Amino acid sequence: MIELEGLTKHYGDKVAVDHLTFTVRPGMVTGFLGPNGAGKSTTMRMMLDLDNPTSGTVRIDGRHYRQLKDPLTSIGALLEAKAVHGGRSAANHLLCLAQSNGIPRGRVAEVLDTVGLSTVAKKRSKGFSLGMSQRLGIAAALLGDPQVLLFDEPVNGLDPEGIHWIRNLMKNLAAQGRTVFVSSHLMSEMALTAEHLIVIGQGRLMADTSMKDFIHQNSRSYVRMRSPQQEKLLDLLHDEGIDAVAVGNGSLEIDGVPADRLGELAARHQLVLHELSPQQASLEEAFMRLTAESVEYHAHDGDPVPAQAGARPPGEPQPAGARPGEPQPTGWGADWQKKRS
Repeated sequence: MIELEGLTKHYGDKVAVDHLTFTVRPGMVTGFLGPNGAGKSTTMRMMLDLDNPTSGTVRIDGRHYRQLKDPLTSIGALLEAKAVHGGRSAANHLLCLAQSNGIPRGRVAEVLDTVGLSTVAKKRSKGFSLGMSQRLGIAAALLGDPQVLLFDEPVNGLDPEGIHWIRNLMKNLAAQGRTVFVSSHLMSEMALTAEHLIVIGQGRLMADTSMKDFIHQNSRSYVRMRSPQQEKLLDLLHDEGIDAVAVGNGSLEIDGVPADRLGELAARHQLVLHELSPQQASLEEAFMRLTAESVEYHAHDGDPVPAQAGARPPGEPQPAGARPGEPQPTGWGADWQKKRS
């Protein structure tokens, strides 16, 4: 179990983490979500005593990380896949970690096999792709057979098979009663993996709830109905006191009424239905809605990039020797350019 109480981190005037209090419980995968700059990585670093909090505490099974004897046997973490000495082989990297934490040598081969790196165990890690480095980082996290695991963006660089593998690995670890805490920006993957969510924005806690409740609370749910007898269906719904909104392609959208009730109502009146489907937003849509006011770095779609000073409009001839889009020379440079041309 991971317990945060009033966790706060300041960098000068910048508040990176703002009085976070939550608990990550064993037996389930807990997802950690937030926009870029929300404070997720800083929070995870403070969990591992890599950064000191300005105030507040973090406890791993009741103790601070610095109090853990042989910490890899209590908590395993993947924060930065490339944080490996490039001159060491995969096996030697893990062996050094094992020896520093009193872990048997034979465990190295076991975790290399688990992550699928047995065939490259003797190769130097500097030649590894990002996906291979991720697997090596996961092997290091598993090395001490810990009860608590932290993964920061574990699917980065993995191919589809690797993503499927890490998803099932995290679920299996949680099913064994371990505490699994994972941060990711891939909402579709998080929706398939996590059962519980911690969401932060601008360093503050925004949600601490189950995946199902998070989507329900932060999105609109409705039922879509489509019938070749739309006018009769609309009249029927109106008579029953049910509000329906006609949308494109002949569909109706109904809020607040279960799909089974609507289907039974249509059947009793012998109305043909071509569609009766409950609709609910995705995790991504719910997340975007909740965190819309907490996004620190805003990009813009379709806005033209301002032309550089002195650049001519597209299609207008450029002076000799100039590259398209480059600022035109002025002063002495302009005179020199004229003489050269």
